[in-house]
Amino acid sequence: MFKNLLASVGIGAAKVDTRLFNNSVIPGEVLEGEVYILGGDVAQNIDDIYLKLATEYEREVDDSTVTEECVLVNYRLSERFTIQPNEEVMIPFSLDLPYEMPLTFGKTPVYIRTGLDIKSAINPRDRDYLEVRPHPLMQRVLQALENLGFQLNEVDCEYTHHFGGTYPFVQELEFRPTGNYRNHLDELEVIFFFKPDELEVLLEIDKRARGWKGWMEEAFDLDERYMRLVVTPSDLEQDLEVMIDQMIQSHLD
Repeated sequence: MFKNLLASVGIGAAKVDTRLFNNSVIPGEVLEGEVYILGGDVAQNIDDIYLKLATEYEREVDDSTVTEECVLVNYRLSERFTIQPNEEVMIPFSLDLPYEMPLTFGKTPVYIRTGLDIKSAINPRDRDYLEVRPHPLMQRVLQALENLGFQLNEVDCEYTHHFGGTYPFVQELEFRPTGNYRNHLDELEVIFFFKPDELEVLLEIDKRARGWKGWMEEAFDLDERYMRLVVTPSDLEQDLEVMIDQMIQSHLD
C-alpha cells in the first residue's frame, strides 16, 4: 500500500525513455525509434502512451512577445495495458515527419515529447530534441543565396494567419546582403513552403532607403517587395543564382 502511495507521486513509479534511431532528419522523412518503459516498484495501469512532435513560435499578445508550443504531430502509440514491477517493455514506432516542420536553425527547437498516462499518478515524461536539416531543394536555394552574397542573420518562427498553412506560424529566414546588394537592400527574408514534389519559396525584399522618396517608402512600409519562386527536383542542376538575381533586379528598377 505504501509503495502504491509513493508511486502515485512519482517515487518508484514506471519510467519512460524514447530512443531515436536517428535524431538528424529532413522534412518529409520517416522518424524511427522505440519507446522503452521500465516498471516501478508496483504494478501500474498505463492508459495511454503518446508521442508529440512539437516546436515553438513567438506571438504578440497585449504588446508583449510570448512563446507558444505547437504540436506538429500527435501520435498514440499503445492501448491500455498493465506493466508489472521491474518489467521492461519496448515498443517500436515509425513516424511520418510533416513537410511543413521548421528547420532547427537559430534557436528554433523541434522535439519529441513522450508521456505515459497513468490514472491518479504523476505521468512519466521524456523529451528528445531533433536536428532538422534542409531538404536538398532547400539547400540548393540556400546555396544560391550564399553565392549571391547573402548571409543568414536570424531565424524566427512567428505566428501568422495570412498564409493558410497547416500550422499557426511560419519560419522566417532573414539574410543580410554582403555582396553587390549591400548598398541596395537592408535585408532579404525567405519563407519555405515545402510539398512532396516541390518547394515554394517566398522572398521579401526590403530595399534600402535612398533620398526623400526612399525615406517615404520606408516610413510607410512601401519599400518591401515580394517574389515567389517554385523549385522542383529537375531544377537542382539549374542556375538558380541567375533566376534569383534577375528577380531581385526586377524589383530594384
